[in-house]
Amino acid sequence: MGPEALAQVLRPLQDMFPPADHPAVMHGLEHPDDAAVYRLDDDRAILLTADFFPAVVDDPYWFGAIAAANALSDLYAMGARPLFAINLVGFPDDMNSTILAEILKGGAEKIREAGAVVAGGHTTIDKEPKYGLAVAGLIEPDRVLSKGGARKGDLLFLTKPLGTGLVTTAHKRQEVEEEDLFSAVESMARLNRKASELFLDAGDAVHALTDITGFGLAGHAHEMAEQSGLAFAMEVRALPLLPGVTRYSREMLVPGGLNRNADYYGSFVDGIKLEGLSRHIVYDPQTSGGLLAAVDPGEAEALLARFKETDEPCWVVGSALEGPAGRLVFR
Repeated sequence: MGPEALAQVLRPLQDMFPPADHPAVMHGLEHPDDAAVYRLDDDRAILLTADFFPAVVDDPYWFGAIAAANALSDLYAMGARPLFAINLVGFPDDMNSTILAEILKGGAEKIREAGAVVAGGHTTIDKEPKYGLAVAGLIEPDRVLSKGGARKGDLLFLTKPLGTGLVTTAHKRQEVEEEDLFSAVESMARLNRKASELFLDAGDAVHALTDITGFGLAGHAHEMAEQSGLAFAMEVRALPLLPGVTRYSREMLVPGGLNRNADYYGSFVDGIKLEGLSRHIVYDPQTSGGLLAAVDPGEAEALLARFKETDEPCWVVGSALEGPAGRLVFR
C-alpha cells in the first residue's frame, strides 16, 4: 500500500484510542514510529512491530533471512533488544512444503543471530509465498530512540547503501548481474544490530533514528524531519549505492513502488531537479535498508571513528536545518 492510501485508512483509528486514556503507550497511532512502544514500568518498555512481503529473491533461505532482518530493523531503529518473534506466512497449498521449510529456516537463523527466539506463528493459504514476522523487544523507557528529536545542525548518518529495489527488480526481470545480486542480498540480510548498538552507546549524541525501508530515503527522511519540526538537506552525490544500481537505473529497471513514493513525497522536495539516477535512488523502496540517524555535529567525528573501528559501514549524507517541517532539500 502506498503512503497516501495508508495515511487515509489509519486516520479514523486515531480518534478511537485517545492518548489520555492510554498513558502507557509511548508510541502508537498518535505518535507513529518504527514500532509501537508500551511502558511496563519505570525501567522497562516493550516494543512490538510486524512486517511481511512477497519474495524479493528466488532462494527461499535468503528470502527468509532478508524478511527477518527487515522485521528486526524496526526494533533496532528504536534502540531495542529483540526478545522473541512469531512467523507470519502466506503460502500456496500446491507448492512444495520444503520451500517453506527453507524460508522458515532462513528467518529462524537470523532471529537466533539477533539473540532472540522464534516462539510461534500463523499460516494462511495465499497465491504466492509471503513471509515476515511480528517481533517484540525490550528497552529502558528513557533510552528509546524515536524519529522525532533531530536538532538544527545535526549531521545525517546512513548505514547501508541504497538501491535494493532497483537490483531486485532487475533480478525479477532476469537482467541482474550475479555479483550485484549477491551484494544486495548480503546487504539486505545484514542485521542493523551493531549499528543500533553504536548509536545507542553514543548516548545524547544521537538525537533521532529511523530505518530506510519501503518509503525510500525520501519518505523516511521526510518522516524524521517532519516529526523533528525541521528540514533536511542531503547531498545526492554523497549517497552510497549498491553495485549495479547506476546501470539498472539507466535501463529503467525500476519497481512500481518507486513511482508511488515519488508521487507522494515529491511534494516535500526542493533543490535540484530529481531525474534519472538521482530520482531513482531517492525514491527507491528499500528492503531491509540501513539506519538513518541525526547526530550532534560535535560528536560526529568520534562516532564515525567507532563505526570504522568495528568495520560497520556508515556515511554522512546531509544535515538538519531550519525550514518547513518535513521539507527535503537535495543538492
